[in-house]
Amino acid sequence: MISKKTTVAFIVNPISGTHSKAALPEMIEQVLDGERFDYQIVKTEYAGHAAELAKALAADGTDIVAAVGGDGTVNEVARALVHSQTALAIVPCGSGNGLARHLCLPMDMKRSVAIINEAHIETFDYGIINDLPFFCTCGMGFDAFISLKFAEAGKRGPITYVENVLKEGLKYKPETYEVSDDTGTHHHKAFLIACANASQYGNNAYIAPGATMKDGQMDVIIMEPFDALEAPQIAADLFMKTLTNNSKIKTFRTNRLHIHRTAPGAIHYDGDPIMTGPDIDVSIEHLGLRIVTNPNATEDTAQPNPVLNAFSDLFNNINNVREDIGHGIEKRSRRIQAINKLMLRKLKG
Repeated sequence: MISKKTTVAFIVNPISGTHSKAALPEMIEQVLDGERFDYQIVKTEYAGHAAELAKALAADGTDIVAAVGGDGTVNEVARALVHSQTALAIVPCGSGNGLARHLCLPMDMKRSVAIINEAHIETFDYGIINDLPFFCTCGMGFDAFISLKFAEAGKRGPITYVENVLKEGLKYKPETYEVSDDTGTHHHKAFLIACANASQYGNNAYIAPGATMKDGQMDVIIMEPFDALEAPQIAADLFMKTLTNNSKIKTFRTNRLHIHRTAPGAIHYDGDPIMTGPDIDVSIEHLGLRIVTNPNATEDTAQPNPVLNAFSDLFNNINNVREDIGHGIEKRSRRIQAINKLMLRKLKG
């Protein structure tokens, strides 16, 4: 009796991410075990097409659907597979790759295809913000504002992200939020509020270093207002997995949250920004998505992180900034601007 092969469909977004996908068909043919897997490759043609394709494939009983692209493509495919028997695989080709990094999947396309041969599948939580599924993070405030700027920038990658943070960060005005969970209602003036199912935004920027995708809860991160001299420390903590040690960060865990703000504004879900009204509901769906994971997962520390290197260099200058405080606001401002320029040179170099 011939055993049934596992069926795999690769959904490829030709224009997403930062990697060329021209060699993908040949790579899959070489790497995927043809004795155990039958596969097909389908390409998206318009926004939202990946979700449509994935939904149809799941309805047809496809065993694994692989998202080949960036975080937006992964979100589209994943949201079509929730509460189904079809598992998500990820071939990360984006600028952030937040979910793939949290799961310690290879960033190399060939190695990520090879992971599918293991067929090691686990079930994970996912989140919903105002009826929009997310799998890594969602939020409002500065990170949603930056997501809008990032989307408008016309180019991707960590350098673009940090450039936007440096240019816009000191101009952004914190808002006051009314936050309600099962402990009651609390008011917070915040730079941002993030709700994390996974640990990071992407690019190894850890907004919730202790987050797990199997506990039925989200990590809620409230970043309180801070001044220009405190900003570099917060930014460095983000990349060093030490953000929760910062005095400007308040965190708690819950499975459901309601947030009210004074006016409509932006929110983001897995980095995709959208404008919404003043009321925001966030919840966690426990163990609702099956994902192909790396059974030998280890964090890839071999590749240099240009953002972390830039922040390390930046911190060599922070004490000098603090010494300038007593010499007047104008001189301090010039010093901060000079350090921001230094960081950008390091990132581009």
